[in-house]
Amino acid sequence: MRKFALIIFFICFQLSLAQNEIKNPLLAQDSLQQIQWVDSLYNTLSTQERIAQLFMVQIMSADNADVNNKYFRLVKEYGIGGIIYSKGGPMRQAKLNNKLQAVSKTPMLIGMDAEWGLSMRLDSTYAFPWNMTLGAISDNDLIERTGKHIGEHCKRLGVHFNFAPVVDINTNPKNPIIGNRSFGEDRDNVTAKGLAFMNGMQSAGVLANAKHFPGHGDTEDDSHKTLPTVSFSEQRIDSVELHPYRRLIKEGLSSVMVAHLNVPSLEKRNGFPSSLSKHIVTDILKEELGFKGLIFTDALTMKGAADYIERNIDGINKNSIKTGGEIDLMAFLAGNDVMLMSENPVYGIEKFVEAYENGIITEERLAHSVKKVLMAKYKVGLNEYSPVSLVNLKQELNRLEDDVLYEELMENAITVVKNSKVLLPLRDLETRKIAYINLGDDSGSPFYNELKKYTKVHHIKADKLDGIISKLQNYNTVIIGFHKSNANPWKGYKFTQKEMAWLYEISRNNTVVLDLFARPYALNDILSIDNIEGIVMSYQNSEIAQHKSAQLIFGAVPAKGKLPVSAGEFFPVGTGKSYNAISNLSYGLPERVGMDSDLLKKLDSVANYAVNNRMTPGIQLLVSRRGKVIYNKNFGYHTYAKKNKVDFDDIYDVASLTKILGTLPVLMEIEEKGAVSLDSKLGDLILDYRDTNKENITLKKMLSHYAQLKPWIPFYYSTLDSLTNKPDPEYYRKKRTKGFNVEVTNTLFLRNDYRDSIQEIIKESDLLSRLRYRYSDLPYYILKEYLEGFYDKPLDEITEDRFYKSLGTNYTTYNPRNKFSLKDIVPSEVDKYYRYKKVHGYVHDMGAAMQGGVGGHAGVFSNANDVAKIMQLYLQRGFYGGKRYFKSETIDKFNTCYYCDADNRRGVGFDKPQLGEEGPTCGCISMTSFGHSGFTGTYAWADPEEEIVYVFLANRTYPEAGKNLLLRENIRTEIQRLIYEAIIE
Repeated sequence: MRKFALIIFFICFQLSLAQNEIKNPLLAQDSLQQIQWVDSLYNTLSTQERIAQLFMVQIMSADNADVNNKYFRLVKEYGIGGIIYSKGGPMRQAKLNNKLQAVSKTPMLIGMDAEWGLSMRLDSTYAFPWNMTLGAISDNDLIERTGKHIGEHCKRLGVHFNFAPVVDINTNPKNPIIGNRSFGEDRDNVTAKGLAFMNGMQSAGVLANAKHFPGHGDTEDDSHKTLPTVSFSEQRIDSVELHPYRRLIKEGLSSVMVAHLNVPSLEKRNGFPSSLSKHIVTDILKEELGFKGLIFTDALTMKGAADYIERNIDGINKNSIKTGGEIDLMAFLAGNDVMLMSENPVYGIEKFVEAYENGIITEERLAHSVKKVLMAKYKVGLNEYSPVSLVNLKQELNRLEDDVLYEELMENAITVVKNSKVLLPLRDLETRKIAYINLGDDSGSPFYNELKKYTKVHHIKADKLDGIISKLQNYNTVIIGFHKSNANPWKGYKFTQKEMAWLYEISRNNTVVLDLFARPYALNDILSIDNIEGIVMSYQNSEIAQHKSAQLIFGAVPAKGKLPVSAGEFFPVGTGKSYNAISNLSYGLPERVGMDSDLLKKLDSVANYAVNNRMTPGIQLLVSRRGKVIYNKNFGYHTYAKKNKVDFDDIYDVASLTKILGTLPVLMEIEEKGAVSLDSKLGDLILDYRDTNKENITLKKMLSHYAQLKPWIPFYYSTLDSLTNKPDPEYYRKKRTKGFNVEVTNTLFLRNDYRDSIQEIIKESDLLSRLRYRYSDLPYYILKEYLEGFYDKPLDEITEDRFYKSLGTNYTTYNPRNKFSLKDIVPSEVDKYYRYKKVHGYVHDMGAAMQGGVGGHAGVFSNANDVAKIMQLYLQRGFYGGKRYFKSETIDKFNTCYYCDADNRRGVGFDKPQLGEEGPTCGCISMTSFGHSGFTGTYAWADPEEEIVYVFLANRTYPEAGKNLLLRENIRTEIQRLIYEAIIE
């Protein structure tokens, strides 16, 4: 029994050892074939060729042919083992690499520094966020995806080794070379991020490299220029700096790069570079940590190694070590496998051959490293080498899916570090007057333009602080964007003294949100945060980062990030105030919400076709899904004169969209309050309608266009001179005068009492002979009268106060001339029948014009973005921007077809999809969808089932209404069909 127990113990012990033993990360899945290939190839190489495998030289595709010709000799005559590519471009590098590989007897390992993507070294390639930015993200799956994307880029360009991830723990804010390249100062966070990045990259078939061993995170010197010192104790280094290496090695790390550092606690020889230390490379890395992968020196041209000075025993005399081979040999003898960027690889190879012949390098030692290099070559597929394809190379290194990932990364990284009184996300927009001020060395235009999508924001500029303070007196919220260069992670990040003075003074006098588009150490300079209510760390000044930060400020995306480092005395590592999104529209790429960008490009073709064939001078076109605007483009010009291109801030006369953007929400609000019901009758609501033929018409029937009301009454006809067909002086004046104050245009003023005449004409009008569906504007004339009486104010003020201001729809208004420049208002017609002039900034609809531009059926001007907000409010069942405007039941009540059995598709106010073959939609949309169209060419539709909002704004009536070619050729519904074809999930 005792013997049996011992056997069981022995088996368990052996299994435990096997489980704890660190595997060779260079082994391929077909390891037997790999070993055979390695041994076979090794046996065919001469001693010099074997040694040459240990050298990786630097080549720049940016260099001219004469410079690079010398490398052809290195490859062809010496058979060097690898190349590390540096500055250049992807096409140049691919061509050069193909030529060099073609002359190499043994295919070469190709490496690059691509820590945040190939753009670290190459133009025309993709840049992902810096590691410091990634360090703020809690979801490490995103980091793994980043590693995979970078790995895919590397592999596409023929790069086998990426010298990443950096796993230095950046505990020194003054570190001049690591900084943004580190995942942060917390060892566990750095380890988790490094592991995720490694796993992602190696899953793409590209080998990872953890650097800079044993830890470059707490230095104040740059090892490219000198030998930095790490003063930590051995215990501290073991528990902190080496922690990431232990974990990554255990999980299959392919290689390590050894830094040039002076580490007195690990290497007793003062000033002796870690890259040359046998104790550090062999005893610690290989023996203690059990690492079996490839070990690279850091670049041997760096001053930290190249300027190494050996001190004699007495410590007085010093001898400079020549870098032409001696340091290469010292590095190899210390335990490194690959000599990276030797200053003189030819001499280095010769020194190795000499050392081998003299027994300094044994065959066993040489074979150990050379076979590791060959194993790596086999693992990356160099046993079946094929050249880099040049077809679509640039496109495949700048993919749409990379932008999709970048968006997700920034949404998860941006960090709210201070949020006094829950200022963020900004709400109560009706009470806010917001100013934007930019500091730093960039205008922050993408940030500012994104802010403006949410509400009115003014960019305040002045040369002197007094001017700024004076202008800010009219505002109660100030957003300060601190924008620093995004060119690379080493760029400056500090505030100037002038900027600090401005920040303190602006904050002293205003409610401030400070948004920093720079590394988090910029916060170190802020000595007091008492007067700064909100502080957002956005980490980088890329366009996507600026967009996402603006969206976060207004709550369109949640706040999730955590500071990866301590930033000054106020913000320890891990600081981050979280909040949920408040259901504002956000903006992003179609693939984020299951749509296909390429398929959506078909919308461009249809819109351009409409403009080019003079169906309308211009178009604003917007599509959102699941609360995210994924397509927002402009086409054409304001007019066929082609002077003013359509811009996002331009506003259109939306015509009958007014019914659902203006009148309907006000009616829904009072219906919800119980002041009216859908069964309320006109005779009960408006006393004047009692004892008329309309007294028993219900709101439900009237707004479902099922009340026998006339479709349209041309009120203006009766005010024209019967001979000239011009406005009759009995009713009009050319200037505003007593009794003539209704402004039709700036040269045409209607008699005040004619408004009452309009209501009287409607009240006395005959009903249609039979009950059937017949679209009519008249219900909205009637409702305008009722709603204005209910609130005792004009409809334009009601909509502004109760909806538009709080929704942030600041481009939505009646009578836009009073608020906007004419250059921002799209004209609707050259009128030759009533006003006899260009209708520009005045409502196109004649009946609304005769009411001073404010009609219940027409009169609203807006842009596509604002229309989308109101449609999204409906789609979200009455909730938007953190505020509930309507109950869900109210939306359902109005979005119901009550008379479908009578062949009437309409909801209450909303149009609905056709019941038969023809109608207002593509016929490919759910029956729960709703929307409306307008005479000027406008269209807005929302689909609860697919969560899609579609907005089409146009001025097809310019220069004359004529034939509706948009309708005749089904332009708007064809675009709608293409939108639905672009759904991929």
